[in-house]
Amino acid sequence: MKAALLVAVAALALSPGGARAPDAPAAAAFDGTWLFDGASDYPGLRAVQITQYGSEATGELFSDWYGMVPMRSLQISGDTATFQVETPSPHDAPTTWTIHRDGDAIRVTGKIWYQHVEAEGHPGPAAAVARFLLPPNPLPRLHKLPDNGLARTPPMGWSSWNHFADKIDDTTIRQIADAMVASGLRDAGYRYINIDDGWQGERDADGVLHANARFPDMKALADYVHARGLKLGIYSSPGPRTCAGYTGSYGHVAQDAKTFAAWGIDYLKYDLCSGEGIFRTAGEVKAAYQQMGEALQATGRGIVFSLCQYGRDAVGTWGRDVGGNSWRTSSDIEDSYASMAKIGFATGGQAQDAGPGGWNDLDMLEVGNGGMSLDEYRTHLALWAIQAAPLILGNDLRHMSAEIRVLLTNRTVIAIDQDALGRVGQRLHVAGPIEAWSRPLAGGGRAIAYFNRGDKRAVVIASDLGGSPAREAWTGQVVAPGSNVSIPAHGVALFRLNPAHFQKPAARPA
Repeated sequence: MKAALLVAVAALALSPGGARAPDAPAAAAFDGTWLFDGASDYPGLRAVQITQYGSEATGELFSDWYGMVPMRSLQISGDTATFQVETPSPHDAPTTWTIHRDGDAIRVTGKIWYQHVEAEGHPGPAAAVARFLLPPNPLPRLHKLPDNGLARTPPMGWSSWNHFADKIDDTTIRQIADAMVASGLRDAGYRYINIDDGWQGERDADGVLHANARFPDMKALADYVHARGLKLGIYSSPGPRTCAGYTGSYGHVAQDAKTFAAWGIDYLKYDLCSGEGIFRTAGEVKAAYQQMGEALQATGRGIVFSLCQYGRDAVGTWGRDVGGNSWRTSSDIEDSYASMAKIGFATGGQAQDAGPGGWNDLDMLEVGNGGMSLDEYRTHLALWAIQAAPLILGNDLRHMSAEIRVLLTNRTVIAIDQDALGRVGQRLHVAGPIEAWSRPLAGGGRAIAYFNRGDKRAVVIASDLGGSPAREAWTGQVVAPGSNVSIPAHGVALFRLNPAHFQKPAARPA
């Protein structure tokens, strides 16, 4: 919730002792403090506090994820109370909750984000809620941070989330690093091995965050990855909890940045998660990301800063200003053509926002996870490459088929994605199910892609290839300008053209 809401409990006019006296009127049946045992992991509901002022009442929820959350439109009628809770995202409508009084207990039911909440509470002392308040986290004054000099081309690498979710450990990361080398992916340009959510343990008495038992020595793991010519990435959130419920960086931002640097971390994905229930305005979200951007730069270590706040609040216009090297343009991708196409064709960000040092992030790749056909995975890669998006793999590299390995190491696709000019491709024209996209390349070259978004094979006239024959990236077929190209359903024909393709032939002497 907003910082202004993080007020001291002592400032609230609360009845002592929690529950109402037996002879209190029915209208005060909820007056006091109610504590919950065995709260659900999300949102970690811990307490409810209600104060009656005659016929009016105010109240708050206390949660591990969001601290103090005010009840809106609280109405009490006999043994039932209803109220609204702001959803974590200010972009969504509030949800209605209910409290039923049953003797010396209350039962709270409601929904927040994706989770149905049902919990039984009992009377407790008003002072108990103090331990559920979030610590102060003053946000910095907004200002533009200097360029950190990293990510001159879109980052390439691998992340644990799409295949493993939070079921990840030290051994698996080491095996993935070895597979990155053995498969030729490292030499093709994929360098980052990113540990997503699920590595975090608890903080010690000094507030230092430690990895959980599955990661016994993060510095040793970083050394192992670095020894193989790779870089190690990690994950956190500006909120108190990550999306999977692990410890976030709220209130410990500078401390965590120093810890990451000391371990030898090279990349940080910073996922808004519970922070969206605390930083409620665009300005607060921006300041929360700037806070970590400043902390990373203050360590003196070059750490790529990947912003993940789901493409909200025109993040591409300010992602660089807060020290970001990439910024998500959409909600999470799924391993399906519909999800991939929605992101790639409709929510890839603004072309003018991206370029060397800062990139529109269309989310991690699903190639090889099994939910799409080979033609759809070709579209996935080509669409990301034509838009200069980071290529962060999400499959299990240890058990990768030869055809997926060939797909991921396609030199034409990688060269387009990593082109030094750093310009983002855009849609040229649409004809039925066919979309033509073009991306300018360094030295006057150009990438052209014809995407078939239909459910049947389609034929396109290759009218955008300049004046010379061009080789298609996937099939190796040489295509003459203006000739017909057959494209499978949900497939793509991709061409990388050099400047010579656009030069007119010299006139013959008379």
